[in-house]
This record gives sequence, structure tokens and C-alpha cells, in this order.
Amino acid sequence: MIIVDSALEKRHSEGKPIRVAMVGAGFMARGIALQICQFVKGMELVAISNRTLETAKRAYREAGIAESDIVEVGTTAQLEEAISRKKFSVTDNPFLLCEAGQVDAVMEVTGHIEYGARVVMHAIKNGKHVILMNAEVDGTIGSILKTYADKAGVVYTVADGDQPGVIMNLYRFVKGIGVRPVLLGNIKGLHDPYRNPTTQKGFAEKWGQNPAMVTSFADGTKISYEQACVANATGMKVGKRGMFGPTMEAGTPIEKTTKLFPELYDLDEWLAGPGIVDYVVGAAPGPGVFVLGTHEHPTMRHYLNLYKLGEGPLYCFYTPYHLCHFEIHNTVARAVLFNDANLAPIGTPTVEVVTTAKIDLKSGEKLDGLGEYMTYGLAENYDIARAENLLPIGLAEGAILKTDLPKDKVLTFDDVILPEGLLSVELYKEQLAKFPPASIKVTA
Repeated sequence: MIIVDSALEKRHSEGKPIRVAMVGAGFMARGIALQICQFVKGMELVAISNRTLETAKRAYREAGIAESDIVEVGTTAQLEEAISRKKFSVTDNPFLLCEAGQVDAVMEVTGHIEYGARVVMHAIKNGKHVILMNAEVDGTIGSILKTYADKAGVVYTVADGDQPGVIMNLYRFVKGIGVRPVLLGNIKGLHDPYRNPTTQKGFAEKWGQNPAMVTSFADGTKISYEQACVANATGMKVGKRGMFGPTMEAGTPIEKTTKLFPELYDLDEWLAGPGIVDYVVGAAPGPGVFVLGTHEHPTMRHYLNLYKLGEGPLYCFYTPYHLCHFEIHNTVARAVLFNDANLAPIGTPTVEVVTTAKIDLKSGEKLDGLGEYMTYGLAENYDIARAENLLPIGLAEGAILKTDLPKDKVLTFDDVILPEGLLSVELYKEQLAKFPPASIKVTA
């Protein structure tokens, strides 16, 4: 990031800004527009695509762009012309953003899996770097999308600022100083798997957010996706289905996790493995992130104790905040200028997010979406999820139930009929074929 600011200043002084386009114009996307248009030198947000054009225009207006400088475009040629004239384009066709030669990178900020998958694939096929503020896409089909990006010679990455990206920055820092990360953690303020858009309506209205999106945070689906992304980018796993997610007394210092997690998970087994991803509820500082690491060298452990990190064997490093849209431009710059991904899968998935009944479900019902009334997500190790044929929640929306299922039952592919014609389902099948899970012995 220290290099990025200088690189953007150079692009600004040379009059060669990075040109980025954005798909989505919701609450977070409008913050991104404001940040780039008003506070980032060396970068221009040249186009916004949204299914409702007025919402895309609103994003530009709130970012300080004059109405006279906002133009509607319906073809790639019109978009190219608008960019050349220093105008700001809006369109309901996201594929135009992927096809325009003057666009360096595409940010996908919708939170929708099928829609996001189509945008990401089109961007990759047209040689665009892809920056996701969409953990749901990455946590469902990220490994195969990364494969396509690598073949196309472009960067595919989850955005800095969101907690997975902040965790990865901290992970790289901790590794870089010679400490071995063994737990990558997220700090939450609430976890209740039975929350729904009705219970979260007031909070959503207060902050101008989508009730379903807010619910996905409260019911654990979002944290499951975020930690799945981190696991798949590092090779780590979960300690158990759903993670441990201990609740700490409000305001408990996050450093206390160095003693808490060994009480929940056999320390010798933990340190001998690839490490785990997890979260805590209630600790301070929230909503930050943390990394627990260890060091084998006795002299270095002595130094870590001197620097107030304790006697070990676990040491706690943390970032006390995540600033979402304030930081995403750094991810764009890292991708375009340095071919560096903030967070991307490294190969075979290690963790998936599986579908779990939030209420008693009835045969013939159609499943609703993430953060809605019928299901919530749980993080599960990939090998186990595939051995038990569990249904990824990213593929569950619109599926028809073939049988009655009780509350808290984890769904399998055998329990549903999936919708036809979904690219996300086809990409998932490709991912499974390319990255088959290792054979394991499944225990009850």
C-alpha cells in the first residue's frame, strides 16, 4: 500500500489515470464512487452499470459529478466515445464495461452470485482485471474463476477493505516477519442464525442498506463466506462445521484469543496442520480482524515477549478496523500496476459454505436467497462437504425442495432440484472436475 500511493501519484502527474468501471450501485458501491471520484488521484471511475439507471446516476451525483457530465450509453462504441470525452457513463448492460478497450479493470459489487459470475467471466474473457466486493462469488466458484483469469493473463482478486482482504494483508505481514500464521480470525458483534429481513429491517433502514444483506451478516452466512475466501486463499481449514465462533464478554481484548482457542481446539493438532479460519463475537477492537501466529525459534520468542506480544506459543496480531469502500482503490491499483491480487484462491478449495435450514422446510417449496427467511450458511471443509454431497448455499436460490427438512438440517444436492441454465452451476461443476476433493474417511 505504501508503494501504491506513490504509483497512483505518478499516474496522476503523468495524466494517465487508471480507468475502472463498476457493476452495481447499491449502498457500498455508492461509497466506492464517492471515494474514487473525490479522494483518489491517478484513478477514474469511468462507468457504472446498474439494472436501474437512475440508481447508477445517483451514485455519480452523490460522488459530486455534475448531471451534465453523466451520459447514458447503450453500446460499447458509445461508452468508448464517452470515456474519450471525459464523460461518466451509466448503462444497464454490464457487459459493455467488460468490452470497452479503455477500461483497465472491472469492480463487481452486487453481492449476487449468478449475475456476478456472468460479469466476472465476461470481464476475464475480455482481458480485464477483476476486483470483487462479492465474497459470495469467490466462496462458491472462486477457484475456477481464478483458473480462467490465469489463462487470460489478468488478475482476479477479492477487494481490500472487506474483512477477508484485510485479513490477507495481515496474514502476509505476519508471514513476512517470520511468524507462522495458524489462525486467521474475524471479529463480529452479533451472530444469530435465525435472523431474517423482518428482524433486521430497522437496522437496514437506519443505515440505508438492503435488509437481506444485513441479515446475511447477522445469520452467519456472510462470515462463513468471508472465512471460506480466506481459507481458500491460504490452504487453511475450519476446526469444525460452522467454526467455533466463541462469544466473548463485550469489550474483551482480542489478545485473549491466544488462550481461548487452545481450550476449544487441540493445540498440538492445530499447530501440526495447515491452520484454521474462525471468528469471535464481542471482542475488541470490533469489527476488526486478527491473526494468531507461532514461532519456533526460542530467541525470536524472547524478542516477541520483549515487544509485548506475550510468552507464546501463540501471538496475536490484529487490525482494529476494516474500511470497505475506503480501501478498494488500493486493490485496483495493485492489480493494474503490479499484477498483485489482494486475495484469490490458490488451487483446490479447502472450505465451502453449505446450505442449512433456518426454518422447517416443506417439499415443493422454492428456496429464497442469501440473508432471507429459509436458509443460512455454514462453513465446512471441502472434503467433507463433497463426501456428504452437501449443497453449497451459493447454488441454492431458486432450487425446489424434493422432501420435507427440519430446521437446522444441512441440505444435500439430493434434497433439491436445481434451476436450469445457470452459469454458476456450470462453473461449479467445472470447478469440481478440475479440483476433485481428496479421499477421506467420513466419520459421524
